[in-house]
Amino acid sequence: MQHGVGGGGGGAGWGQPGPRPSAPPQPPIPPAQGWPGSPPPQSPPQPPHQHHQPPHQHHQSQPVPAVPEATGHIPLPPAVPGTGGAVLAVLLIGPAGAGKTTVARHWAKSRPVPTAHVSLDDVREWVCSGFADPQAGWNEHSEAQYRLARRTCGFAARNYLANGISCILDDAVFPDRPVVGLGGWKRHVGPTLLPVVLLPGLEIVLERNAARSGNRRLSDEEVARIHGRMAGWYGSGLPIIDNSHLDVEGTARALDEALARALSAPGGWPG
Repeated sequence: MQHGVGGGGGGAGWGQPGPRPSAPPQPPIPPAQGWPGSPPPQSPPQPPHQHHQPPHQHHQSQPVPAVPEATGHIPLPPAVPGTGGAVLAVLLIGPAGAGKTTVARHWAKSRPVPTAHVSLDDVREWVCSGFADPQAGWNEHSEAQYRLARRTCGFAARNYLANGISCILDDAVFPDRPVVGLGGWKRHVGPTLLPVVLLPGLEIVLERNAARSGNRRLSDEEVARIHGRMAGWYGSGLPIIDNSHLDVEGTARALDEALARALSAPGGWPG
């Protein structure tokens, strides 16, 4: 016998037992995947497509090498002023005391390519016994030794040029003797010989001649006579350098610039 709880026999809410409530409906169990008649699997709904940037990856930054500018030009060596590396044969003309030998030697030493200095006076003094001293005046013996020395200098110059070595010669060539003077030099050295005149003032050559010694020193009268004959080079078209107020280095630089200008001038070298 059962008794109600909560106060006595048939309390409120209690009565005869009625029909039992039905269980809530259950969703149908889908068949196992892969069996016939099973609907295709549905993927879960995806959120609307959004463009996402990939997460920034932190890497150690590497230096980017500089890319040279592509211009299509071939790099050239630095330009050399003046005559540069040209193989030349130069004849430095001037009176006694003009500084021909000193300037020629300095120019030959300062060039960036092999260059020889051939001095006519030095070659003339190779004759020891029977040397025709220019202080004794110009005669047939001094003329013969001068021509022999010039041929020797020309042979040496051609030999240097044939081996790719430039050369500079110096001589007191007179403009009123073209066949014996400049013409003779070109016959012995070659038609590419480049003559340049060094012509300072008379006072300068007299002062420099006074500082000489031995057979290189001439009388003032002879120096003045030679200097006067050299004035004929004016109007010849040859480059003339007045080095009255130039030192040796400045004169050598002026010589190199004169050669460079004449080489680049249209029509070629005068003379």
